[in-house]
Amino acid sequence: MTPSQRAATARRLEQASGRLATAVTVHLDERLEWFRDLPADERSWVGLIAQAGVAGVITWYREPDAARASAQDVFSAAPRELAGAITLEQTVEMVRCTVDLLEQLLPELAGPDDAAGVRDAVLSYSREIAFAAAEVYARAAEARGAWDARLEALVMEGMLRGESDHTLLGRASALGWPSGAGATVLVGPPPAGDSAAGLHVMRRAAEHHDLSLLAALHGDALVVLASGKDSDERTARILSPHFGPGPVVIGPAAREPADIAPACGVAVSAYAAARGWPQAPRPVPADDLLPERVLAGDASARHALVTDLSAVLDDPDLRRTLETYIESNTSLEGTARALFVHVNTVRYRLRRVEALTGRSPMDPRDALALRLGLILARL
Repeated sequence: MTPSQRAATARRLEQASGRLATAVTVHLDERLEWFRDLPADERSWVGLIAQAGVAGVITWYREPDAARASAQDVFSAAPRELAGAITLEQTVEMVRCTVDLLEQLLPELAGPDDAAGVRDAVLSYSREIAFAAAEVYARAAEARGAWDARLEALVMEGMLRGESDHTLLGRASALGWPSGAGATVLVGPPPAGDSAAGLHVMRRAAEHHDLSLLAALHGDALVVLASGKDSDERTARILSPHFGPGPVVIGPAAREPADIAPACGVAVSAYAAARGWPQAPRPVPADDLLPERVLAGDASARHALVTDLSAVLDDPDLRRTLETYIESNTSLEGTARALFVHVNTVRYRLRRVEALTGRSPMDPRDALALRLGLILARL
């Protein structure tokens, strides 16, 4: 085909481009249910893309060697928000329907002599459009990922500062955090090696178990908020293998959004003190680290230890028995002799102490917490 014949055919196609764009929009409306359900403004955006696509394929036919970049220009006809309103799968479906229609209409408009060339131009151009669509969505996903990372860091920073206002919770909702949900708070070392890759694996594990996840580095610690139907203990067992080597601390229960920020503060404090108990289980509840937290200067831990002992401190017999057992003899018989009571009385009182505090004076760890609580109560 001579250049003049190609130019004449291109002019005929350009004269029909308006009708072609309208036909494409009608065709999409008939074939695609999701297109019919779009709001008017988003339908108009798709219409702009259809017009740009028709113009592009005609330009491609007229100048096949000079128009290789025109496929990218098709998507610049609509705003970036369209990538969030229409999925890549829907875009590919839209391109497929458009190509099917143009394959029927354009060769008829071009005439029998030019039909084959026009059909080849449609197929070649549609391939470039598919690659352009993939690139547009890849850029949108990359930008969205960067924005999500910044927003997640901002939310976690607010939580760690003790904030829990509606603005912060609204930002968390934008990241997919369920509205009104509490959280399991975990603090531990970041994944060894490539932290970003390790955190990605943790997110996939959370998604597999239907957990919503927010995470951020805080100094040398990784702070994780997880929300789901499982208990705090089960959630911790699921996620703790994805931290690096070292202790992993479970924060206090945060059943309401307002509880999350205080729980983060306690968990971070407990993680800083966890090195004082090398044999601690992994994960370890923050309350199990009260002695280490007290020695590290945590005021909330001091208050918790004394509060846990309040019922014992209010009973002179229980207090005297506990003090004598822990600080003097650490034996049932010796305590009984010092108090001039029967050994069974000592056993009974120590069981009462355990029932009131949840700590057994006969367990070394619990005895340490109880002894520190007695010292703090005196101070």
